[in-house]
Amino acid sequence: MISAIIIDDEQHNIENIKNIIDQYRIDISIVAIAEDADEGIAAIKAYAPDLVFLDIQMPGKSGFELLSSLSEVKFEVIFITAHDKYGIQAIKFSALDYLLKPVNIKEFNEAIDKAKQKIGLKKQNHNIENLLEYLKAGNKESPKIALPTLKEIMYVRIADIIRCEATNNYTNFFLQNGEQVLVCKTLKEFAELLRPHQFIRTHQSHLVNVHFVKSYLKEDGGTLLLSDLQKIPISRQNKELTKSALNAVITN
Repeated sequence: MISAIIIDDEQHNIENIKNIIDQYRIDISIVAIAEDADEGIAAIKAYAPDLVFLDIQMPGKSGFELLSSLSEVKFEVIFITAHDKYGIQAIKFSALDYLLKPVNIKEFNEAIDKAKQKIGLKKQNHNIENLLEYLKAGNKESPKIALPTLKEIMYVRIADIIRCEATNNYTNFFLQNGEQVLVCKTLKEFAELLRPHQFIRTHQSHLVNVHFVKSYLKEDGGTLLLSDLQKIPISRQNKELTKSALNAVITN
């Protein structure tokens, strides 16, 4: 049985989660409910839950501030949020789960099943650590991104990623130190996530960090030569987008 706490300032959202659990999840026991961050912190310390359903935006302290005030996080977190672009971006960077309000039953069950796989480990939640580091760094530093492989989750600085290449439903990351990391997600997901960090989708199968572009070659309709001497193709439909992104880096 999974012990869980709900931390949310909106009563109808609390009732919605409780009703879904009552109807669909006999493996979850709600041990406490809190309506703000301070109550949530007290409940976490009192009950040491396996899982916390955590609202991001609450009066006073946010859900992120609640987490940063704890000395350690040994529970799994499923964030509950309205559409908060920056908050969701931070959550995705750390390979964490979130649910949009109102909570969808199918997505709820999928998030619970993923959390159950991790709960048995009962150790410090490094994904939460990465989330808090990302939020603290903001745009001033190169944050780390969580890369889930078949064996582990690796935390890699964005500035160390030269390029990404699609391999069926996987993505292969090529790092500055020569290492390669095969990740269990599609290139499309990372293209959206890394676009604000100056990565260009030059081709259906290629995503490139513009800071590692050595030159633009006119051969084969357009090719990028990278600092590791790899040549990356540019598709016809992405040619102007690639040129614009490179010019933006030069002018800045």
